Amino acid sequence: MSFGIERREKDGVVILAPNGRLTLGEALETFRAAMERLLSEGATRVVLDFRQVDYIDSSGLGCLVVSHTRMAKAGGAMPLYGLNRRALELMVVTKLSTVFRIAENEMDAVNMCYPERETKAFDILSFVEQQRKSRAKSGEE
Repeated sequence: MSFGIERREKDGVVILAPNGRLTLGEALETFRAAMERLLSEGATRVVLDFRQVDYIDSSGLGCLVVSHTRMAKAGGAMPLYGLNRRALELMVVTKLSTVFRIAENEMDAVNMCYPERETKAFDILSFVEQQRKSRAKSGEE
């Protein structure tokens, strides 16, 4: 599966929507270059839409941390949304859920880029509980 990134804007915020697996190699270089381009353009409000990312390896996670740090140093924000169950679990296990701002949907993520706006953070514990109940109903557990 090839990796790509869609770029769009909403309410003055750049939204990057990676598609594929964020892993070491070409995908990671493509993502890193997109983030470099945004920073060089002066973009400091960036939302990452992970609805089409099915896997993030340790290198991808490291790149996200570096991007987040650089965005914060530039005075910006980089909330995430659309993470799948596996990626959310990775965020919890690595304790990065305390570093990244994670939103439930695109509008909440965009609002997180503006400190004066009221936002609702993604409730990871509720999500995990909902997933457990869903798997139990379908007989997966």
